Amino acid sequence: MSTFISPVKIHFGEGCVRKISDECQALGVRRVIVFADPFLVTSGAISKVEHILSEHGIEYSVYDQIVPEPPVAIGDQAVDAVRNSGAELVIAVGGGSALDIAKAAAVLATHEGSIADYLNLTGTKKLQHKGLPKILIPTTSGTGSEVTDIAVFNLESTKDVITHNYLLADVAIVDPEFTYSVPPRVTAATGVDAFTHALEAYTSIQSSTLTDALALEAMDLIAKNLRKAVWQGHDQEARRAMSWGSMLAGMAFFNAGTAGVHALAYPLGGLFHISHGESNALMLPYVYEFILPSCLEKMEKVAFVMRVGRKEASTRDNALAALQAIRDLTQDVGIPSSLQAYGIEEKDIELLAQDGAKQTRLLQRSPKALTLDDIRHVYRRAIQG
Repeated sequence: MSTFISPVKIHFGEGCVRKISDECQALGVRRVIVFADPFLVTSGAISKVEHILSEHGIEYSVYDQIVPEPPVAIGDQAVDAVRNSGAELVIAVGGGSALDIAKAAAVLATHEGSIADYLNLTGTKKLQHKGLPKILIPTTSGTGSEVTDIAVFNLESTKDVITHNYLLADVAIVDPEFTYSVPPRVTAATGVDAFTHALEAYTSIQSSTLTDALALEAMDLIAKNLRKAVWQGHDQEARRAMSWGSMLAGMAFFNAGTAGVHALAYPLGGLFHISHGESNALMLPYVYEFILPSCLEKMEKVAFVMRVGRKEASTRDNALAALQAIRDLTQDVGIPSSLQAYGIEEKDIELLAQDGAKQTRLLQRSPKALTLDDIRHVYRRAIQG
């Protein structure tokens, strides 16, 4: 038995940001708060949204106190901003952090307490109702936050999440035009992040026929288009394919879950402030090197999706070819192949491993269990490169 959940409505395609006015009218709102990454404000990119709201007589305020890998304190400030705004709707425009903060703030604005009270690992309160409606507009092709119910927050040495169906968008607007100007490094990190979402969903013990279909299509799109999106960012077809692939990957992992890669990536962000996308990209080949025997058949299908599979080869050889293709993809888009590139050394393994092992929500979905010793081994391999 399986269950599949997605946002109420998704708009996709160039120029679909104009649907904001229709959605505001359908919701009957006259005042909104717009969450936006700071550079979208300074660059004027947010003006597309502002113009649509002004044109239709909708009052709005812009909140741009967003930082990558947001700590709980930043989330609490955002909650207060929504509470004080008088807004009837939250619109978020930006990368995963902006969307995550906005989702949590829209829900918690009508609850008591702070972000910390509702965290998965340490929180003591439960969400009681949906809060304000949300329209989410991603500007990168990677996190899938527009179609998931997860908001990730940075703690002192690791990360934790708020996760509940109440955090799902009422409307997701995926307009590839917002991604056209994303620089190569961010395109690479978020693109490999999206591939990781699809692959982990595909090999998750919670996968289903529907999530498998979404994940395979996402991996196909990303494998074919990521290099071009990174190094020829003006290519609109590649950008469109990456936007679609990222969204499909988000829908797949929201329902099937991510696993060991994300669990071991979280401490890299918490302890060493490596971005979420790069953390996943760094750990991806090393985790799959370790768990490969548990998912040979599925990895063989990944090999054919990535166009490195051979009909005459064994399942194991094709699975190994898929693993090498993943290594090649990450290296071709400029992701370092070793944790040493970030100053991480053997002496850091124990702290990383202890924090990674705490991510039981993620680790329980892995097709092969990872013990504390296993996690140490994977980190050691990632440091050695």
